[in-house]
Amino acid sequence: MNQDIRRAFYQLLHDLTECRDQDLSHSLQALYSSDVEWRGSYPINEKRGVDAVFEDVWRPLKHSFPDLERRDLIFMAGSYEGRDYIATVGHFCGNFEKDWLTIPANNNPTYIRYGEVHQVKDGKIVQSNCLWDILDVMRQAGYWPLPPSTGLEGRWAGPNTGNGIQLSTSPEELSAENMKQTLLMQKSLGDNNGPEHFTRDGLINMEQKNYWHPKMMWYGPSGIGTTRSLAGFVDYHQLPFRLAFPNRMSSSLWDGHEDLMKELNAGHYIRVGDGDFTVTGGWPSVVSPHDGEFLGSGATGKMLQMRVMDFYHHHEGLIRENWVPIDIIFMMKQMGVDVFQRMHNEWKQ
Repeated sequence: MNQDIRRAFYQLLHDLTECRDQDLSHSLQALYSSDVEWRGSYPINEKRGVDAVFEDVWRPLKHSFPDLERRDLIFMAGSYEGRDYIATVGHFCGNFEKDWLTIPANNNPTYIRYGEVHQVKDGKIVQSNCLWDILDVMRQAGYWPLPPSTGLEGRWAGPNTGNGIQLSTSPEELSAENMKQTLLMQKSLGDNNGPEHFTRDGLINMEQKNYWHPKMMWYGPSGIGTTRSLAGFVDYHQLPFRLAFPNRMSSSLWDGHEDLMKELNAGHYIRVGDGDFTVTGGWPSVVSPHDGEFLGSGATGKMLQMRVMDFYHHHEGLIRENWVPIDIIFMMKQMGVDVFQRMHNEWKQ
């Protein structure tokens, strides 16, 4: 993933977003392999082949936001298990002129938050994983189908050091060191999963405190929101999440559940470090029974799959920032909550 490859894909992604309608098909073919596997947020979900991506993903998006542009906050690259990846965080921006995914247009500037991981091979993207925050588009359009968020809603900030666009290769030793820190922090979450770690004090004082910066920022998806400091992270996301999903299975909590995780192809498909930045993600990352209240939905006991990415910024020897795209609408759908139906009911009132 040298400098030339990074710059080429950086430009191709921007060309796709900002091209004229008549050039959309050409831009897609320049970027994607003909049989690309495209995986995105609910209700778009999974598509196969560049023609399906044209018809079901990009043509509707650009029809609704005709002046769409791409604003990356993080652009990074690296390899994992022999696969090469580009990974990005940022916002699409455009005027919301026509309904999108049945969300009513409001003719206002709208920011579509994204976390994207693209596997590249032979100069083309062969797999795209795109967690676009569709719930946040509903919020900006004036509809809110969930209880109030515990954290702060709104656009995500970029890295505090302003160096999120990694168009040059990074020192391998630094990338590996930060990836190790990320995995140790994640492992600490799995290792500390006893009853004593389902309280506020238990979470604040457990091993994870050794990895987070005192001024840490946790940028969550719409429905949860942004938090600051370890205490804020625990109060507004981590503790409620653990109480809702105490028996979750993830890359660090597989013991006894290997067959199920293998069946669902769960766990991390990417673990990449690039200088001061690291990323992990899975489709799904986490599998869990829904055993407690979450975002206003009482326990259902249903087994949920969670599409999640984690982007980390390592600064001053610790993890200072964490951007976390999660497909919240997909989670709610599995709980029996149709967020789109709630939006339509509100719209018709």
